[in-house]
Amino acid sequence: MNIEDFDFDLPEELIAQTPLKDRTASRLLVLKRDTKEVQHKHFTDIKGYFKKGDCLVLNDTRVLPARLYGVKKDTGAKIEVLLLHQQEKDTWEVLTKPAKKVKIGTELIFGEGKLKATCTGYKDHGGRILEFSYVGIFYEVLDALGEMPLPPYIKEQLPEKERYQTVFAREEGSAAAPTAGLHFTNELLDEIKAMGVTITFITLHVGLGTFRPVSVDNIDEHKMHAEFYQMTRETAETLIEAKKSGGRIISVGTTSTRTLETIARDNNGTFVESSGWTDIFIYPPYNFRAIDGLITNFHLPKSTLIMLVSALVNKEAILGVYKEAVDERYRFFSFGDAMLIL
Repeated sequence: MNIEDFDFDLPEELIAQTPLKDRTASRLLVLKRDTKEVQHKHFTDIKGYFKKGDCLVLNDTRVLPARLYGVKKDTGAKIEVLLLHQQEKDTWEVLTKPAKKVKIGTELIFGEGKLKATCTGYKDHGGRILEFSYVGIFYEVLDALGEMPLPPYIKEQLPEKERYQTVFAREEGSAAAPTAGLHFTNELLDEIKAMGVTITFITLHVGLGTFRPVSVDNIDEHKMHAEFYQMTRETAETLIEAKKSGGRIISVGTTSTRTLETIARDNNGTFVESSGWTDIFIYPPYNFRAIDGLITNFHLPKSTLIMLVSALVNKEAILGVYKEAVDERYRFFSFGDAMLIL
């Protein structure tokens, strides 16, 4: 299958640049998988599509203020660093810009010396390994110096860091937010629970895959960057019970979906307590083993995310729905509107 098969026209003005003041104020496009019927709603209407016994799965990863701006110690040249994931206590895999200026042995300084780093290695995707030194607690230093790693298509500044976090974020480690979860408030989640819907959590720390475009024509040749995931025994038992009792597993976001499908794939269609690294790449045709529904945002043309959504329905239907969303002036990407597929 060719990458051009997943292209579509998207006016730049439909790319949401800032979050809405009210998290639940976004619009909601509902797509029924069996009939391909489309409904245009508001996000709070989502409660009407759940039923007692369903299980809603959320990704509780917390975004690090992972973008740092520093200088080379020897030349003063400006360097931008994006933390991807922690390898050891003070050693991180990162992206640097411009990468060619950061070689093994290069020393970097951030925040007038409050944080320093030395390049100790290369990664095959163009990344670097940095070993950091600092005084105090690393995450406190990072919180003071770092910025939220907003995607490159967002040009506006984010006035408050927490608006790029879900209200249920708790496990530090992501380089980007699981943006489908940004639409939920604690109040809405409480209302959903009161309906008899179970809410449970997995963790997937979003990494390089979010920032890495598909660079091959034949998507079979694309390799996803591995990301760390974790599922507790409690969550696994909750999911098994939901399936056994006839409830639907509704995944919030592509990150939750990839975690659930990885675990189900590796365990004969069931769920177990587990953690590890996944590079699962979901694109048509694909046999979903874990989820029955998906809440997601509207994604970039030719991205692995629109491929995943296409695998859940079919490519022609999804591109038709996306055209309708453009015609109806839905807001796209991280701070945009939502889509429910059932």
